Amino acid sequence: YHALRHKTQNFLSSRYQHYLVLSLVSFDLLGIFADILIELYQCDFPDASPRWNNVKQGLAIAGLVFSCMFVLELVLCVWGFGWSYFHTPFHTFDALIILLSFTLDVLLHGILEEVASLVVILRLWRFFKIVEEFSVGAQEQMDGLEMRIRVLEGENRRLRARRLEGKGTREEAVDVERGESESLL
Repeated sequence: YHALRHKTQNFLSSRYQHYLVLSLVSFDLLGIFADILIELYQCDFPDASPRWNNVKQGLAIAGLVFSCMFVLELVLCVWGFGWSYFHTPFHTFDALIILLSFTLDVLLHGILEEVASLVVILRLWRFFKIVEEFSVGAQEQMDGLEMRIRVLEGENRRLRARRLEGKGTREEAVDVERGESESLL
């Protein structure tokens, strides 16, 4: 149980998962925009081909599939990280959007078309999820780079101290080891 939960946490925190969510959100947004464009086209040309209705139905099904995938991601996050997952306001708000969007997708599908437009607005929130995914990826890269810089700076100080031990006084070597030297070699 704990090993599976740990693997789930690792997966949910991985770069692969962030790119997967980014892709899902992007495709979902493309579907939303396609639906909006088709709706606008049908408003301008009411006698347009009835095939557009089939396309809209396909986009609605795809939107429901994406909503299900986001609900699955949310369930995995709660199971993997526990209720502490909601300590971040972004995660709390995102979870509310996911659940509300999913509920409206399921309950209002084909019943109240005007209220269902709220689903589109809620699903557009996922655009902000893209921004959050990018920031998480950038933060991961920054953390790795900062750690690498600290390691290299320490190695540089040790090498400079070792070099000065052969040339200068022991005090200069200690200053370099502490990073207090004025010159860079």
